[in-house]
Amino acid sequence: MALIRWEPFRDIERLEPFRDIDTLQRQMNRLFDRLMPTNGGEKVGFTFVPAAEIEETDDAIHLQLEVPGLEPKDINVEATPESVSISGERKSETKTEENGITRSEFRYGRFQRVIPLPSLVENDRVEAEYKNGILRLTLPKAESERHKVVKVNIG
Repeated sequence: MALIRWEPFRDIERLEPFRDIDTLQRQMNRLFDRLMPTNGGEKVGFTFVPAAEIEETDDAIHLQLEVPGLEPKDINVEATPESVSISGERKSETKTEENGITRSEFRYGRFQRVIPLPSLVENDRVEAEYKNGILRLTLPKAESERHKVVKVNIG
């Protein structure tokens, strides 16, 4: 089997697929520019949605969310027996610079996330801890869920 060196820009005919990709990329960029929310003409970015991790044990459900840069007073947690709702707001700091450009890729604004739980919990006994940008919730399972046995039918 012979190896052939691929040189995509050697012939002008071979450039055509790359032009199509470049055109598609420019169209996608324009589409996202139009969809980007603005605040008085200034782009503010897409909504922040915190990443979550959930673990179920015999006694409880442990939920962690990444919410860096927030104070505990800026986070609202509400629990029902079936779900947890986390909301808050990351406030922007106004920065101005006289002789240069200021660029920010941080996301600001309100967020809300509702997470359905795999088991019923005792929502009046939820414990929360916030440390180093991680919100940790311990949701004790309802007594009926702890000893729940389900009959499995075979065939």
